[in-house]
Amino acid sequence: MTIEKNMQNYIEELAHLYVDGAFDRRELLKRVTRVLGSATAATIALQAMELPAHAGEHEHKHEFDFECECPTDVRVPEDAHDLEVIHQVQFPGEAGPIFAHQARPKHADLLPGILVIHENRGLNEHIRDVTRRAARAGFVALGIDLLSRLGGTPDDPEHALALYQQTTPEGRLADMLSAVDYLGGLDIVQSDRLAAVGFCAGGGNCWNLALNTDALSAAVAFYGTPVPPIAMLDNLTAPVLAIYAELDRALTKNILPVINRLEELQKPFGFHIYEGTNHAFHNDTGASYNRPAACDAWTKTLAFFVEHLR
Repeated sequence: MTIEKNMQNYIEELAHLYVDGAFDRRELLKRVTRVLGSATAATIALQAMELPAHAGEHEHKHEFDFECECPTDVRVPEDAHDLEVIHQVQFPGEAGPIFAHQARPKHADLLPGILVIHENRGLNEHIRDVTRRAARAGFVALGIDLLSRLGGTPDDPEHALALYQQTTPEGRLADMLSAVDYLGGLDIVQSDRLAAVGFCAGGGNCWNLALNTDALSAAVAFYGTPVPPIAMLDNLTAPVLAIYAELDRALTKNILPVINRLEELQKPFGFHIYEGTNHAFHNDTGASYNRPAACDAWTKTLAFFVEHLR
């Protein structure tokens, strides 16, 4: 069966959304069926892509010797008793108001601030949850919506992906810089102790932010794409922790020259590749989720922030 290239690209986008947890296998099959015209053709196309069958499939394929204890449920509800959560805040940006999800521990003194940068599906509930996880760890956390210029993240993930593809690196950087200014200006935040963490496209945006501001004290990029340009690494002032996945081979291979250059420049950084994991292994709503690796990576992330922010 031959599929036209533009149709193939669209199906690959749908598959990427499935892996990232945008919808389940049944919904993926339904959407691909609409594209190809029959469930049989859709099934054949998806089988050829060898997608994971369900979230957590890889969870027990490897034994990990990690020092962290993985809780049964890592998620933090919006009504968590120990947090003060604002579902949506607004602050000024270059092209208009920027939306964000904000969370902090209750009854806390001044705290460091963490900017959480979403994947290419916008500020969805998963990233709001990660923002609350950062708050529970003892930070003022801000999950930015990089689709704010286009009205904010819609409910449908396919629509959100289409909107993200209309954004530009320059616009996203400007909005992240506005978010850093907003976060540092809060009276509950230590303005000289700010950091950022991003996932997938958000990891690439996190790299870009770290290369274009000296306001960060640390940055963590989870399988960040695109990788930063070698020529710009001289600009890096913040320590960076780079987290990548073994089976995400094309991307992980591309980050190696960056690591070599950081070593040559003697920049402070950490680098970890998780064995047996694939892209988006930290996303607990997606098909590539690997709970032990995700738990360990998040533990390393928090330890990195504690080291450089406190």
